[in-house]
Amino acid sequence: MPSVRERAGEAHRRTVEAEIQKIARYLEEALGRNLVAYIADVDPKAVGRWANGDRSPRREAEDRLRAAYQVFQLLQEEESPHTVRAWFIGMNPQLDDAAPASTLKEGRLRDVLVAARSYISGG
Repeated sequence: MPSVRERAGEAHRRTVEAEIQKIARYLEEALGRNLVAYIADVDPKAVGRWANGDRSPRREAEDRLRAAYQVFQLLQEEESPHTVRAWFIGMNPQLDDAAPASTLKEGRLRDVLVAARSYISGG
C-alpha cells in the first residue's frame, strides 16, 4: 500500500494536470453545486458555467477549487464519496473545529490539506 506521502503526491499530480472545467464538473457532482460555490465564494450559477466551460473562475476561486479537488482525490482513496463530503462539511479537530469547506473559503488551503493528510494517517 502506498504511503500517505505517495498518495498525496499522486493527488497533487492529478490536480495539476486537470483542466479547471473538469475540476469544477467533478466537484459539482461530488460535493454539490451549493457547497462548491460556498468554497469558491461565488454564486452557485458560476459553478455551473465553469463546469460547462462557458467561463473560467478568478484566480482565488480557482485556487480554492484546485485545493478542494486535491483533498477530495486524496480522501477518496480511503473513504466513500459520502464520507468525503461529510468530512468537508463537518467540524474538524485539526482545524480548531471549523469545517474544511469554511477553511477553504477563508483561503487556508494548506491547513485543509494538512488536516486531510492527518485524517488518512489516522490522526
